[in-house]
Amino acid sequence: MRIVVFAGGTGAAKFLRGLVRIVDPAGLTVVANTGDDLDWWGLHVSPDLDTVCYELAGLLDEQRGWGRAYESFNCRDAMADLGKAAWFSLGDKDLATHLYRTERLRQGARLSEVTAELCQRLNVRSKVLPMTDDPVRTVVTMDDGDVPFQEFFVHRRHTGVVHDVRFEGSILAIPAPGVLKAIASADLIVMAPSNPVTSIGPILSVPGISQQMEDTNAPVIAISPIIGAEAFSGPAAQLMAMRGWPASAVGIATAYNSFLDVLLCDTADEHLRDEIERLGPRPVFTDIRISGTSAASRLAQEVVACRP
Repeated sequence: MRIVVFAGGTGAAKFLRGLVRIVDPAGLTVVANTGDDLDWWGLHVSPDLDTVCYELAGLLDEQRGWGRAYESFNCRDAMADLGKAAWFSLGDKDLATHLYRTERLRQGARLSEVTAELCQRLNVRSKVLPMTDDPVRTVVTMDDGDVPFQEFFVHRRHTGVVHDVRFEGSILAIPAPGVLKAIASADLIVMAPSNPVTSIGPILSVPGISQQMEDTNAPVIAISPIIGAEAFSGPAAQLMAMRGWPASAVGIATAYNSFLDVLLCDTADEHLRDEIERLGPRPVFTDIRISGTSAASRLAQEVVACRP
């Protein structure tokens, strides 16, 4: 079975942990958000790409949900001693990934090419694709002006009033090689339990991707990252409200309305059935909390079983 997963953030990594245990990883393509990418200490860092790759390689720190397991932070601490900003933590082993990526990009390689090289060296059997090879950056507008996404999310701990979120450069971007083909040839497409505004939103903002999602013959299934009015983690509920969407599973159905077939929601949200159905997708109610690997595998099995 050819499965495409749209991914960003820690929720996506947790879901992928279960998915690769019940399907052949070689049939999986992950399209990852690169709107979070940033230049840090002169290095090109791709947080969501790296989280996906580390998870699929069995290297992810599952407690933090990002970075490599058994990590140290000596370089970060030394940079702080030199007076450099250190609020964005890069581990010592993680630095090798960014050094490799930055060098290859400076040599003229595309981000998708570098990602494929890293996957090969990390023995990742699945295909991991950036949404685009072009620079797209998520910018958050707050009371004091525009801030890059990582400044908002990490440094400010996603606090404060958000007035707008935009994806700079997306209008000029084109999908990375293989993205549209993967969507067109998929047997199943899954929207991971990720923030629909800042994790999946940047992917859909790249011209051609939303249209391909609407044109695909594959069933599209989303997993809600929200139970009740609370997101599993991060500012999803706050940002959905800013977009004018309900901060609930109904908001997820609204965000993906043009192409969504099935929405997995928590059993606590069964009272939303009629609202979700009116928007189009078929709601399926189950336990969507991913408390560990066994829960991730169970949820992945339910997602695959929902395929019409």
